[in-house]
Amino acid sequence: MQFKTLDAALRYVGGISTTSKMPCPSYGLSAHQCITGLRLAKIEGSTCSDCYALKGFYGDWNKNLHHAHAQRAASLYQPLWVDAMVFIITRKKLEYFRWHDSGDIQSFQHLLNIVSVAEKCPGTKFWMPTREKKFIFQYTETFGDFPKNLIVRVSATMMDTPASPEFKNTSTVHRDKKPIGFTCLSSKQEGKCLDCRECWNPKRKNISYAYH
Repeated sequence: MQFKTLDAALRYVGGISTTSKMPCPSYGLSAHQCITGLRLAKIEGSTCSDCYALKGFYGDWNKNLHHAHAQRAASLYQPLWVDAMVFIITRKKLEYFRWHDSGDIQSFQHLLNIVSVAEKCPGTKFWMPTREKKFIFQYTETFGDFPKNLIVRVSATMMDTPASPEFKNTSTVHRDKKPIGFTCLSSKQEGKCLDCRECWNPKRKNISYAYH
């Protein structure tokens, strides 16, 4: 199957997301499918304990979004998933892209597919936050560094605590203590990135997000 139109590629992967905060499109899955995050959501003080992707815009009332999430989950391991994502990103000429405005990596193969997309789209800068550190360890122990245009930030599991020092790029959430490293500017910009692109900056070891 050759993708001849953008609509065909978008249908194949269940579409991509456009959120008001982000300066670029993103790809989201249901937070109900998070492996680690769903467990953390039940723990008071964890960075997932008040998950935005389990309420509000992502709530049960949003049938269209839930349908899109289901389509995306079903497409993840289809043989042309990588080709479809590459077609979408290159056709749209995207300079930046975020993996998972909601949800997270589902398996090691899922991670490998994301890496393949980054490798085939060298002109796009990718950022992916994740709590699935076992897959990240598995990748780095097997292959070494991620592609330079894919910034993987492993998130701390508890608020006001440092992320694991074992990873090159990380993120934390501050609520009662001072932020660690660079402080995300969105809390002072009506929840938007605007001109900031620090999440995609490999030189930023850690980015701290204000609890909200």
